Amino acid sequence: MGLPSTKRGLLLINLGTPDAPESGPVRRYLREFLNDPRVIDIHPVGRWFLLNLFILPFRPAKSAEAYRKVWTQEGSPLLVYGRALEAAVAERLKGDYEVALAMRYGNPSLPDVIARLKAKGVSEFTVLPLYPHEAASSASSSLARTYEVLAEGWDVPNVRAVPAFFDDAGFLDAFASVARPVIDEARADHVLFSFHGLPERHMRKSDPTGQHCLASAGCCDVLGDANRHCYRAQCFDTARSLARRLALPEGGYTVSFQSRLGRTPWVKPYTDVVLPELAARGVKRLAVMCPAFVADCLETLEEVGIRAKEQFVEAGGEALTLVPSLNAHPEWVDAVVRLVRASDGPPATARASLTESPVRAPREPAER
Repeated sequence: MGLPSTKRGLLLINLGTPDAPESGPVRRYLREFLNDPRVIDIHPVGRWFLLNLFILPFRPAKSAEAYRKVWTQEGSPLLVYGRALEAAVAERLKGDYEVALAMRYGNPSLPDVIARLKAKGVSEFTVLPLYPHEAASSASSSLARTYEVLAEGWDVPNVRAVPAFFDDAGFLDAFASVARPVIDEARADHVLFSFHGLPERHMRKSDPTGQHCLASAGCCDVLGDANRHCYRAQCFDTARSLARRLALPEGGYTVSFQSRLGRTPWVKPYTDVVLPELAARGVKRLAVMCPAFVADCLETLEEVGIRAKEQFVEAGGEALTLVPSLNAHPEWVDAVVRLVRASDGPPATARASLTESPVRAPREPAER
């Protein structure tokens, strides 16, 4: 008799969302999210005071109001689009993988989803963090938590991790396909690539030389050994690749970073500072792409689609058009399937992955 066949599971992990657009659920979500030391990387005592004295008493009500502006009948946009992607990928990988969406914070939680997959007989996991760029506060946190949960059982399953895909041809082609008709219809005279921001100290922590990241104005112009894992440098690389695909002229696009929190310096330029500057330069019809997000969510629909639009028009612009994210676009589904297929190979164990780098599958160059 031969050995039983291995049943494989695919975890699609996104950051998370509250269960409802109300203060209580938002507070629970923010407490879990912001209490992560990879998100707010300061001393635990300082993090406790920051959360409990300055953030949680005030921010949940404001955030809940913002969530209500974008909430759908089916629920949170991030979860709705995540479920759609999950279903489409599951159909494509039927018979090869049990596919499940999980959230790093909130529901469906990683422990619950992993338990359900194990109950179905899954003994080998492929993990795809749905963040294009490397960041300790998103991809690394999601992977670390996944390894932790998988290592809790007596028998530790095999696990592979799909690497950051900021330069993947399928991801870039899909985003360009989504953006092109929207930009054309909007008659945009400028494109803004607005990425989620991070504290500057996170960039410096990713620089093994300690001398490159943020040390000069052109530190992100080219990817090299010093900044290969730098979130900001990867974002600029994505913007350049998308600009080429969209045939944007030199000077026809700008890169900025949104969603900063607190008073410490975050990576620049800031989106809310760039918007009035573009209007003052004479940009009238602005299209905004948010390539750090593969699914529309609060940061795209409310922060950019509502607040940034109001700010730009008040500053003298005529119109701001938000380019939808990838969501469950067929080309994005194709790209996800290719990323997963490319990860097939000798797996690492979750136990080893707690102290060693996960398996990183090679892939074709981004430009083609």
